[in-house]
Amino acid sequence: MTGVEFQSVSVELGGRRLVTEVSLSVPAGSVLGILGPNGCGKSTLLRTAYRAQRPASGRVLVDGSDVQTMSARDVARRVAVMAQESIQEFPISVRDMAMLGRVPHQRGFGGDSERDLDLVDQALSDVGATHLAERPFTVLSGGEKQRVLLARALVQDAPILILDEPTNHLDISFQFELMSLATSRGLTVITALHDMNLASEFCTHVALMRAGELQGIGDPHDILTPRSIRAVFGVDSRRITHPITGRTLIALAPAPSHPTQVKVIPV
Repeated sequence: MTGVEFQSVSVELGGRRLVTEVSLSVPAGSVLGILGPNGCGKSTLLRTAYRAQRPASGRVLVDGSDVQTMSARDVARRVAVMAQESIQEFPISVRDMAMLGRVPHQRGFGGDSERDLDLVDQALSDVGATHLAERPFTVLSGGEKQRVLLARALVQDAPILILDEPTNHLDISFQFELMSLATSRGLTVITALHDMNLASEFCTHVALMRAGELQGIGDPHDILTPRSIRAVFGVDSRRITHPITGRTLIALAPAPSHPTQVKVIPV
């Protein structure tokens, strides 16, 4: 099992500070949901964990090793990523897109192994995309692309899974299905989310961010309080009982004003 630790991570782009001194630990096998408004630094922070973004200061440790000292192949063997966007604009089939997840484990030009093929078939089946296998990835809908990108991440067979707003473009039923698939495999999962109820349902811990700073981290019930939700998101909230499941549900409503004090939870 592999954990992740962010140690005083700050990120700057174009002279602008996007993330400021974020420290948090993600124990092996846990599921951390990072929540906050658009532009708060969630995705930027996640990118430092798989070497897509170099911190201006601080470091990210994966299983005790600084990712900046590891090779790209070693990072990819430990950290699988389902990002918001894909840069794959050239023609490629869904099956081949999923097979890209096996690249960190392959060497030379020996072709795809039987295990590679089995992992791809299983992953496409798990995400409900078997029927799309021979279609070009570029012609898929946003939701279909998300399914395939999740399959690619699962095929990578890494102990850490990073999901950057994975439920974008997904219908409601597959939002639950995707989160269940991602969090039921015993992996260390770090995900940026907007939906507080999804975070409460599937995450063992949640972290709140605003303006590039960490506001708090802990059990979802302790962190997602009406006070902290209003301070970070500027909306009112109430905890109610779900009429079908009986579980606690966070109901949201516009707030008449927004407090300026944002350090609402001890980190």
